Amino acid sequence: MTRDATRVSIRRATEADVPAMGRLGALLVREHHDFDPDRFIAPTSGTPKGYGAFLGTQLAEPNIIILVAVRSGEVVGYTYASVQGFDYMELRGPAGVLEDIVVDPDHRQQGIGRLLLDATMDALKARGAPRVVLSTAEKNEAAQHLFDRAGFRRTMIEMTRELDD
Repeated sequence: MTRDATRVSIRRATEADVPAMGRLGALLVREHHDFDPDRFIAPTSGTPKGYGAFLGTQLAEPNIIILVAVRSGEVVGYTYASVQGFDYMELRGPAGVLEDIVVDPDHRQQGIGRLLLDATMDALKARGAPRVVLSTAEKNEAAQHLFDRAGFRRTMIEMTRELDD
């Protein structure tokens, strides 16, 4: 049976969503570590609780936007974004920064990521952000495809070198 995004609601995250967001955040950590274990931290048994706890501390922050995608009462994805001012280290003016976007693997390829992305961009715009910037793992082609379709352009390339090489 094909499920579609029309049966998904997007809303602001609450304290009750923290465990689900922690589980999804741990998936994000695992995926990135699998892409490049030298660059990205390894998940541990404590990652879901730790990631969730961090996101929980961000819920009341005035410049933070955390949205969840809910299907049949279950959190199946979330975004974590912030509204930031000038950043001379990043060489950019004010912007919304999309830090995390993740959808449960069982619910991918159904438009949920795009719903979350669009809702997050709308929320950032409503808070006065003139643009949205994000980073994505080099090997995360699915995310890059989503961002390309949403009109993002490539502006930076991160490069990493281990100093013990």
